[in-house]
Amino acid sequence: MQITTPDIGVDKATVAEILVKVGDSIAVDDSIVLLESDKASVEVPSTVAGVVKSILVNLGDEVAEGAVLVELEAQGQAEPASAAEAPKAEAPKAEVQAAAPVAAQAEPVAAAASQVVDVQVPDIGVEKALVGEILVAVGDEIDVDQSIVVVESDKATVEVPSTISGTVTAIEISVGDSVKEGVVILKVKTAGSAAAPAASVQAEVAQAAPEAATAEVAAPVAAVAAGKVDIAVPDLGVDKAAVAEILVAVGDKVEKDQSIIVVESDKATVEVPSSASGVITAIHVTLGQNVSEGIALVTIEAEGQAPVAAAPEPAQVPAKAEAAKAATAPLQAAPSADKLTKEQNAANAKVYAGPAVRKLARELGVILAEVKASGPHARLMKEDLFAYVKTRLTAPAPAAAPVAATVAAGLPKLPSFDAFGGVEEKALTRLQQVSIPQLSLNNYIPQVTQFDLADITELEAWRNDLKGNFKKEGVSLTIMAFIIKAVAHLLKEEREFAGHLADDGKSVLLRNEIHMGIAVATPDGLTVPVLRNPDQKSIKQIAVELGELGQKARDKKLSPKDLQGANFTISSLGAIGGTAFTPLVNWPQVAILGISPATMQPVWNGQGFDPKLMLPLSLSYDHRVINGADAARFTNKLTKLLKDIRTLLI
Repeated sequence: MQITTPDIGVDKATVAEILVKVGDSIAVDDSIVLLESDKASVEVPSTVAGVVKSILVNLGDEVAEGAVLVELEAQGQAEPASAAEAPKAEAPKAEVQAAAPVAAQAEPVAAAASQVVDVQVPDIGVEKALVGEILVAVGDEIDVDQSIVVVESDKATVEVPSTISGTVTAIEISVGDSVKEGVVILKVKTAGSAAAPAASVQAEVAQAAPEAATAEVAAPVAAVAAGKVDIAVPDLGVDKAAVAEILVAVGDKVEKDQSIIVVESDKATVEVPSSASGVITAIHVTLGQNVSEGIALVTIEAEGQAPVAAAPEPAQVPAKAEAAKAATAPLQAAPSADKLTKEQNAANAKVYAGPAVRKLARELGVILAEVKASGPHARLMKEDLFAYVKTRLTAPAPAAAPVAATVAAGLPKLPSFDAFGGVEEKALTRLQQVSIPQLSLNNYIPQVTQFDLADITELEAWRNDLKGNFKKEGVSLTIMAFIIKAVAHLLKEEREFAGHLADDGKSVLLRNEIHMGIAVATPDGLTVPVLRNPDQKSIKQIAVELGELGQKARDKKLSPKDLQGANFTISSLGAIGGTAFTPLVNWPQVAILGISPATMQPVWNGQGFDPKLMLPLSLSYDHRVINGADAARFTNKLTKLLKDIRTLLI
């Protein structure tokens, strides 16, 4: 099973961190790779559970949507082996034998459980590196992801983590050795080998056969019963969104596809549905918290996964594991689950810390540079991280910062109005608040607006002829459907208007498809769902989808996919009023068309004035990409299409 790069909202992203190693067992939604772009840092979750067989990317690689990241051996693929062993174990039970032969049968099993595993140098991005420091000794107990060796190359110093837990039995390298991928670092006796001695195994096997059979049946049942489902933030099409409403509580029973969380971005309000039915056991977010793709929202005990009551509790739960759970329990209250900013990640990269510590810091939203290190050579340990978080959680709350501190970029704080009658504060909607960063991008766009008038007298007459039959079919035929069709047709010729300015400012990226954003007014603010491929659809199909998108927007039922991928936007004032306006270009798009209400106006025909229904057009565009003359030609062509739209339908 291959895990590929999902749609991350950009053409390419850089592999900033690889969060797993060959041999790791991972669950669904576990983060495997951290990708960074100029927009955001995104953790890519696994879509299946299994064991990592190979990692197909390196740090610093640039990947696009669909690129293979890791290869997994799914859990379902590993089951046949154990299933094949079951008949072998049951075969001797069919025969009446003495205790001695049974014990002899058990000896190979004990031998198989007791094994020594080689820990090798992983792919470190270079052909060779020198062993700078050995962090463990023979006899040490180590855990998965614990750093064991520091290797140095001309590019970087890297801590090599262990892929297994157990006891170090031998160290195969020395400080100063030159090593490469695949070289054995040390030998580890796995935790499974610390089972009871052979004598106790024989004593257990000597028990009645029915008891052994019962134990064999109970084990798989417990394995299936264990496990909880984390519901994570889906791909929203934006870097971050705020939790606007939590629709469930711990203990609530939810159904699959039931809405559990409402999140708001600058584009829309989206309800996140549950991917499974069951009981809510934990809620990991709070109101107002910023979340991004992959962050866990709630944990659900899925139906059918509750532990079997008759199954005995395992007697060998290590005390160390229990202590770890107790130690990490307070960390659930960490104030921020947000991913770190690009600057914070850059600061973290300079800190001497292992992958496990970095992963934990990222999950907790901790800047490593702020944590005091206690390890050798100023190496940051997990204990340092826990102590830092504990200090932060127990510290007195700082005084609330004044609201005026959050001001638009470049603007000073507001003056006091107390001497002039005072003020009454009215809170912006959540959608309005989260729209501010997106709207502020217009400060960097040299935007110009071209105004024009389109004669839609004949178009409106034709629409009136058609709308009666459309209404019988439950379809509302508005003038917007015709405008969308005309604009989509024109964008196939004028591709720059549906393109994007490249990051280096040296080229224009021309899109192969047309996906049109349609601004919809809702009680909470403006949202922009996307109409797919309008150039390939009839006016009737456009009218139907337009009605569906508008209703979903007003009902807060838009999915993340409904808001992604637009390369041109139309915003209409409808019948509100006005003669013209300046719509703001919605970056990374380069153009937007504003529509004002049509009015009857006298138009000179050469001999006299004729009454014509004139539609005001307002085309705003990024002047870095589009020249004024090109914009004028665009609106002129559009007015001609709208005057006689039947020509493009032939």
